[in-house]
Amino acid sequence: MECTTTANPLTLGDLRSSPQTVAQNPGLPLLTRVLNLLAILLPLAGLIIAMVYVWGWGFNWLYLGLLIGMYILTGLGVTIGFHRLFTHRSFRTNRVVESVFAILGSMSVEGPMLQWVATHRCHHQHSDHEDDPHSPHTFGGGFLNIIRGLWRAHVGWIFEAESKNLDRYLADFKDDRLIKSISAMFPLWAALGFIVPGAIAFAFTQTLTGAMLGVLWGGLVRLFFVHHVTWSVNSVCHVWGSQPFRSHDESRNNPIVGVLGFGEGWHNNHHAFPTSARHGLAWWQIDTSYMVIWTMKRLGLARDVRTPNAQRINAKRRLPVPGDDSTA
Repeated sequence: MECTTTANPLTLGDLRSSPQTVAQNPGLPLLTRVLNLLAILLPLAGLIIAMVYVWGWGFNWLYLGLLIGMYILTGLGVTIGFHRLFTHRSFRTNRVVESVFAILGSMSVEGPMLQWVATHRCHHQHSDHEDDPHSPHTFGGGFLNIIRGLWRAHVGWIFEAESKNLDRYLADFKDDRLIKSISAMFPLWAALGFIVPGAIAFAFTQTLTGAMLGVLWGGLVRLFFVHHVTWSVNSVCHVWGSQPFRSHDESRNNPIVGVLGFGEGWHNNHHAFPTSARHGLAWWQIDTSYMVIWTMKRLGLARDVRTPNAQRINAKRRLPVPGDDSTA
């Protein structure tokens, strides 16, 4: 796999892939969509049931707080930091905030920050076309090929050879010593994602067992959620959902991933307007990441926040969306 075109991060929204697509799949069978939905919900339901059954001896309010708290912090590190700030430059902030988001995103254990950024920029340039690092449409139509494609997009692509020439997508970081250093220290931040919940649990329980349970719930289980929600943007959101905007690919808005992924699941919106800090363009499309960015702007911690105006939104619209708030 090779990503060869130099991409300007400020104009990724204007990039167009080559006309040779891997596969176009606008109408997947209902059974495939149902199985896809169950694949998202059943592991989550199973884990919640397990939590209820072990409540009081292996799980309690402390570990629930660590699970949710670490999920929010590291998840927003990816969605706001890795994605909207560093990949798409959808807003600007100071160096302290940049460092915090870079470290929190690294604690999600999704690879060094600069590798994540380059891979995602490559994905946008070749989305669902040849050389897309993780398209679910690689193998064409048919039920089995769809399942193979979903597996590849969700997690299988991680085991493939790394895309070549990813450095071409990082020209804007060439002289950024701080961000390059943080990215290079990825193993430290990844370890910190387990050390922090373990240390907090030990401080409250004063026992080694308590610390280990802190690592379990705030580290391993949290990582399970963060990874699968993030990977669902690659797989689920290119197969199941709505396409209100023209985007030159199979990106789709998925409400479940939209909520669980802090707004990342409004993926068709994002591919239509890649440099927008706001992915949930309708009032009912919950976008927690943008809420945080909006709050940061009010506090003077974010500036040059980029969102599409009503004219741009309407120009790319396929069909009217009831209740749309397009004055972003």
